Amino acid sequence: MARYDRLSALFARFSLSVTIQPAGSGNLIVLGQAGAVPRSVVFYPHGRCLQSLADGEVLLEMHADLGGAGNPLLAALPEQLSLSLNAGDETELLVRLLVAEAKAERCGVGSVLSRLAEVLIIRLLRLEIQRGATKPSLLAALSDERISRCIVAIHEKPEKDWRNEELATVAGLSISRFAELFRSKLNETPQAYLRRWRMTLARQDIARGDRIKAISRRYGYGSSEAFAKAFHRHFGRNPLATRQS
Repeated sequence: MARYDRLSALFARFSLSVTIQPAGSGNLIVLGQAGAVPRSVVFYPHGRCLQSLADGEVLLEMHADLGGAGNPLLAALPEQLSLSLNAGDETELLVRLLVAEAKAERCGVGSVLSRLAEVLIIRLLRLEIQRGATKPSLLAALSDERISRCIVAIHEKPEKDWRNEELATVAGLSISRFAELFRSKLNETPQAYLRRWRMTLARQDIARGDRIKAISRRYGYGSSEAFAKAFHRHFGRNPLATRQS
């Protein structure tokens, strides 16, 4: 079976960015020992928690933005993601390089730190997907090997007229088992998720100034009127009102 990527289609539409922050204002924090020896990384996707950070002193603070509140993965993440670092492994070496670059403050340091921190965030998200989730969410769906193939297919081709039978084939399941498992992971039907993903992307495109007719075609709607009705049902306002706001 062809390889599939659970994160790339999301970050193609919701740009990941990381910036260095002053003490007390970051949501991505490197903790460690004096002498810049990193011991752990803590990420607060929904904003910095005020609780004390007990795993050593703060070596570096950054702000990680997963592309705004519209990113469906953001809503699925827990309040805190944490990772203990093991000396010599790939992530620990990456974090050491991050801290060293921040301390040295050489030319281009902002760009270097941003790129390295983006790699760190993706590693944290991969780990969270592997851990899975007990409650229905996008995270739970991406953690399931069968359902995640369908989610990736929808993310990559939102314009396609996906039928449950075809998505069940992608998952390698019977139609009844696929529908049952999909709902248990996301608490909605495959068609509802497809509509929600289309509407999420369409709202981005409207905010960017794209023409309504072009957006309608882009996401598989037969006409601007059909798209406008679907958009109004989802958001409670028409596309033009959304653009003006």
